Amino acid sequence: MTGTLRKLAIGAAVGTTILAGAISGCSSLNQSHIDCNVVRLQTDAGRSDDEIASAIGASVSDVKACHGSETSGNKTSGGVQSGNY
Repeated sequence: MTGTLRKLAIGAAVGTTILAGAISGCSSLNQSHIDCNVVRLQTDAGRSDDEIASAIGASVSDVKACHGSETSGNKTSGGVQSGNY
């Protein structure tokens, strides 16, 4: 009985260690992605790239990479729409 409980405890410890490693590994993968819509809104509010990078925990080069053409699919957002409706 003692041997069975010892094996169960070791198995539980190994399983917990594997689960903790998997969770920490997945969270580190999401660090490189930033929301460019947030960057655009903060830029429109007058914040500098350095301030935005500090606020969202990203590098200044990642923030600068968000500047440019819109990629959300709504090319006319924020402007006057043209065409007949």
